[in-house]
Amino acid sequence: MNPTILSESAVRVRASNVGGIDETEVEIPPGVTVLSGRNATNRTSFLQALMAGLGSTRPSLKGDADEGRVELAVGDETYTRTLTRRGGSVAFDGDPYLDDPELADLFAFLLENNEARRAVARGDDLREIIMRPVDTDQIEADIRELEAEKDDIDARIGSLDELESTLPELETERAKIESDLEAARADLEAAQAAIDDLDADLEESRSRKEELEEAFQKVREARSEVEDLSFEIETEESTLAELRAERADLEETLDEFEPFDEDPERIDGRVEELRQRKRALDETLNELGSVISFNEEMLEGDGLDVAFESKTDGSGAEPGSVTDELLGADETVCWTCGSEVDRSHIDNTVDRLRDLRSAKLEERNDLRDQIDDLTARRSTIRQRRNERERAERRLDSVESEIADVEARIEELEAEHAAAEERVAEREADTEDVGAGEYDEVIERHREANELELKVDRLESDLAEVDAEIEETEGKLGERETLRDRREAVADELTDLRTRVDRIEEDAVEAFNEHMAAVLDVLGYENIDRIWIERRETEVREGRRKVSRARFDLHVVRSGPDGSAYRDTVDHLSESEREVTGLVFALAGYLVHDVHETLPFILLDSLEAIDSDRIAAVVEYLREYAGYLVVALLPEDAAAISGEHATVDSI
Repeated sequence: MNPTILSESAVRVRASNVGGIDETEVEIPPGVTVLSGRNATNRTSFLQALMAGLGSTRPSLKGDADEGRVELAVGDETYTRTLTRRGGSVAFDGDPYLDDPELADLFAFLLENNEARRAVARGDDLREIIMRPVDTDQIEADIRELEAEKDDIDARIGSLDELESTLPELETERAKIESDLEAARADLEAAQAAIDDLDADLEESRSRKEELEEAFQKVREARSEVEDLSFEIETEESTLAELRAERADLEETLDEFEPFDEDPERIDGRVEELRQRKRALDETLNELGSVISFNEEMLEGDGLDVAFESKTDGSGAEPGSVTDELLGADETVCWTCGSEVDRSHIDNTVDRLRDLRSAKLEERNDLRDQIDDLTARRSTIRQRRNERERAERRLDSVESEIADVEARIEELEAEHAAAEERVAEREADTEDVGAGEYDEVIERHREANELELKVDRLESDLAEVDAEIEETEGKLGERETLRDRREAVADELTDLRTRVDRIEEDAVEAFNEHMAAVLDVLGYENIDRIWIERRETEVREGRRKVSRARFDLHVVRSGPDGSAYRDTVDHLSESEREVTGLVFALAGYLVHDVHETLPFILLDSLEAIDSDRIAAVVEYLREYAGYLVVALLPEDAAAISGEHATVDSI
């Protein structure tokens, strides 16, 4: 369905057994829809159900159910999604709105665990998030295909340029043939006039004349047959020379091919194995990121409100609350086991987790480098193998054609020798018919016969040259079309080669523009600016160093005296990080044109932002999506102004 049409219609959502939902039905009108309620009221579960219907595979199935279902009804269209428990995983099926949810998961479904939001919160590589949906392998394949087309066009244009240089020679040849033809026609006309004069002087019977004419006609026919056979032999010999030259080129080409020790099918297996390892590493990195983020929040005192059984110390006193423990200088209560531990032990553990994540990132980069190398090697092997097979097939065909042409020439030469014998026999017949008194007449007829054959040959040559000139001029007319196509291909190549750079530049520009606007709206007093700087750095990928763009997030604050100073992202408050994460996701939403395929933005977990600023963020985002669905606490929902729909129960 066209997103424009979708964004003008209400969407009815029916869901069962998704998240914590038993069964519900909710209508989402265009514009802003606020899901208002306290925690544990299935607001997040409803957003997950909506995500599932739109195409995501990240929603969860209700813990006590084996199957869940979501229906999205828009006018006469209905989109369905089923979730089925199979062993330890959940399988998704049905006909959702999106075939590929990757862009939506990254930049439209902005729940608490959204990767774009969490990447900012953790200080991860923002470029990797923005560029993940870009299929660089396909871009490289498109570039190689267009380069091959450009080379082919250049070769064809070069051939036409060479062909153009033959036109003056053809024009000169045509002028010479026309001159020779004019002279031959004049000679023929003179010979025929002489024959007519001799015929007028002859006092011979009509039958003798007819017999003589018939003999001359047979001579003409025999000589014409000799000329035709000579032309056929010449043509076949030219074809034979071309075929032998092609055979020599093919044999030389085959000699140049180097044998490949590797089998592309074995490389396929290796690539698939590496990709599976990379996918496993991606999952591990996501899990490590979540664990590190959770522990950082707990250490900062912003985590879950965890309650443990009361304990007494050696004096019998009751310890304080978990929050008090977390804020203690030396000891805290472990939120995984409930025992008292030295806070530095947890810090060290988190540091080791960070080191482990860095090592896993380097390992993933090495795997990606190996995959790229193997993929390129496989492509080269397959291309060279195909080229060799084509050359071998063509060589077999050329060998067969050479044998056929040689046999044909042998046949034609035999026919040519027989035809020359017939000419000699028929010329002898003419001498027998007119022996003695008709010697001069016979000689004149023989001369005229030769001139007629010469005229016929010159007329045939002239027709061939005219046809060749016309064909050459016709081919030269294609040159402008080829030049136009070459220019278009060059433009496409430039576009592909700069596409990654442009996406990166557009993402940085979009983030900086929207971040400035949001900061102005939200009015953080001590933050002057948050922006991304894109710069080129040398990084190691596996076994090599490459130049790669990097997105550095910068913060400028104002001191109490009004002076500006540069700060780090680590010092942003949770509220400031959440807002920055939302703006970063919005930049991805706009740069990748997600709105063209999905007019939805879903928001959740905004509790770290105060009510007035939540209202300002919602107001800012509403113009970028046909549907903005946001889950809020009642006090935060009350701050939302402007036209919007509210859903109080799910």
